Amino acid sequence: MNRKVSTALALALVSSMACWHAIINTGRAESSTVVEKPWASSFIEGLVPPDPLDVTQECKGGVAKVETQHSFLNGLVAFLTIGIYTPIDIKVTCAGAGMAPKTSLIEPSDKTPAAGHDAMAQAIDRAERTGEAVFVRF
Repeated sequence: MNRKVSTALALALVSSMACWHAIINTGRAESSTVVEKPWASSFIEGLVPPDPLDVTQECKGGVAKVETQHSFLNGLVAFLTIGIYTPIDIKVTCAGAGMAPKTSLIEPSDKTPAAGHDAMAQAIDRAERTGEAVFVRF
């Protein structure tokens, strides 16, 4: 009986090492330039994230897509290190040259919540009217 319980527990533990894959699309056309950073180091179950990946030299026209993945092997390493070291794989696809959409920037008049709310309302209104991306800088 103990063997069955420990086998079931081990199977449940291994299957609980979640694999995930997240994709962020910016809406820009993709180029053939791809920057990959396998085994980007994060720690304490991802609480301490990996260092930022600077792709400004490779992606002159901006970024089209960012993919992050926690594979089975990444999960196995995280399990073996009791979650202290939790690596992920990062893949950045550059945007085609000259494909950046029109954008505009709105900044709140001051640091109050009301000014921030007004800036967000302005950004939503402008984005709906013009169809362009609007960034809000706080």
